[in-house]
Amino acid sequence: MSDVRAVTGNVAASIGAALCRPDVIAAYPITPQSAVVEYLAQMIADGKLDSTMVQVESEHAAMNLVMGAAAAGGRVFTASSAQGLALMYEPYFRMSTLRFPMVMAIASRDMTSPETIWSGQQDTMSVRDSGWMQVYVENNQEIMDMVIQGFRLAEEKEILIPVTVCYDGFYLSHLTERVDVPDADKMKEFLPPYKARTVLDPNSPIALDPLTPGPIFWRYRANHLRAMQKALTKIDEVNNEFAKMFGRNWGGAIQTYRCEDAEIVITTIGSMTGTAREAVDAARENGIKVGLLKVRYMRPFPAQQVAEVLKGKRAWTAVDRSVNFGWNAGSVYVEAKAAIGDNTPVGFSVIAGLGGADIAIHDFYKVIELLNSDEGSRRVETLWLGEN
Repeated sequence: MSDVRAVTGNVAASIGAALCRPDVIAAYPITPQSAVVEYLAQMIADGKLDSTMVQVESEHAAMNLVMGAAAAGGRVFTASSAQGLALMYEPYFRMSTLRFPMVMAIASRDMTSPETIWSGQQDTMSVRDSGWMQVYVENNQEIMDMVIQGFRLAEEKEILIPVTVCYDGFYLSHLTERVDVPDADKMKEFLPPYKARTVLDPNSPIALDPLTPGPIFWRYRANHLRAMQKALTKIDEVNNEFAKMFGRNWGGAIQTYRCEDAEIVITTIGSMTGTAREAVDAARENGIKVGLLKVRYMRPFPAQQVAEVLKGKRAWTAVDRSVNFGWNAGSVYVEAKAAIGDNTPVGFSVIAGLGGADIAIHDFYKVIELLNSDEGSRRVETLWLGEN
């Protein structure tokens, strides 16, 4: 019998983490993430979760603590947002390059300055080259499911890379939606107890992370990148196994909608995707052959799959909730453009929803109409939605 609940995105992340039975949890509160660890702490206090919760003085301490617990062989979990993520960057980078598997939830928000606490993806996009896998989700059910799949993926012996589950602050973190909670016994079958291959033991001391010279150092980076590429296959395998066991299929590294006969394609990431899907349906009713490409994983980036979807299309665009400061464009657009190279179709970048601004159906419809026009098929400059 299904356990259906109405919960916020933060609670969905907490339930997903609890179902994975972490040994150690540590995090520091920051808007809009705080409720994730508050709910986990309540479950521990109520005797519903057998985990150790450690109160820390900062996000930097939180990541260092779970790193130590992972080094000792534990399954660990944490969560953060924005400036907190920036504060923990040093151990955040080290966590991945030490190849300690874990899952972290991030309720994404824009970075200061100007001062803001509202939704945006600048925080997570800014750390996408720190060696972690990154999955961006559309709704609260996907938050829960990807926390679960994240542990399974991270702990694969051929991967051993931590996973960040990124969901839009406030739009998902504080939004209440229906979620179907997996059965605890089936969860144990999907995600067995974690058995670390290397465990710090006082009775058998080893050197962890010694000073490494260049002729050896490169091997660590090469192996890390190779594991990232292997993860693209594992993502699909874990997704398919999860779908078979729990009945929900999220499509793997990407998800497409009405792309088969599409002449133009709009690319999205995160919670905006549901709104874009409605706009695609409305445009189809008016005879515009448009499809939707939802990018789920930014790391590893599914370059080959993105290029295959866009191959042969007349034009495409990517709508971003972040900016790439090195280009006059959004982050997803830059990644997708690199994937397709100099091949057609023509594309342009759209930036919208920064600082918590809403992206409505009519905004997406405006983009689709422009993309379908002669002007859109030639456009190269970035479109800022909301600009007068």
